[in-house]
Amino acid sequence: MSAAPVVVLVGPMGVGKSTVGQLLAERLGVGYRDTDDDIVAEQGRTIAEIFVDEGEPVFRAIEKQAVQRALTEHDGVLALGGGSILDEDTRALLLGQRVVYLSMDVEEAVKRTGLNAARPLLAVNPRKQWRELMEARRHLYEEVATAVVATDGRTPEEVTQAALDALELKDA
Repeated sequence: MSAAPVVVLVGPMGVGKSTVGQLLAERLGVGYRDTDDDIVAEQGRTIAEIFVDEGEPVFRAIEKQAVQRALTEHDGVLALGGGSILDEDTRALLLGQRVVYLSMDVEEAVKRTGLNAARPLLAVNPRKQWRELMEARRHLYEEVATAVVATDGRTPEEVTQAALDALELKDA
C-alpha cells in the first residue's frame, strides 16, 4: 500500500517551503521531507551543480522521479522544488492531494533569497528572471493548489498557521 503526504508544499524558490514545511510537520506530529534534499543526497552534488553539469532537462527528469517516489513513500509534510510543477505528470499526481501554494511577490523574493547566483535559473538578471519564472509558473502552482497562502510580510509561524487554517488541519 502506498502512503500519501498529509500536505504538499509548492511555490517558488526562497518562499520558505523548507522552513514552513518543518514547522507544519512539527505542528501536525508527522515527518518532513524535501524532494530537493532527496535529489542532493541521491546524486551526491548540489542542484546548481546538476544544472551546470547536465543541464535543466536532465535535472527535471531526476526531479520528476524524486517527486513521484516521495508522493508514494512519504506520509508527512512534503516540500517540492520550485520547478517541479512544470511537469504535466507531476501535476496530475498532485490532483487529489492537499497542496498548499506558498506565494510571494518579487520584492519579498529579493529580500529572502537575495536572488543570488546559487540559484541557477536566476544568474543573469535576477529580478527580471524571477518575474518571468513566476509568469510562467504561477498558473501551474494555482492549478495544483488546494489552498494559496501568501507569505509576504509574514513570519514562518504565521504562514504555518495560515496553511493549517486553509486546510482545516489541527495540531497534533
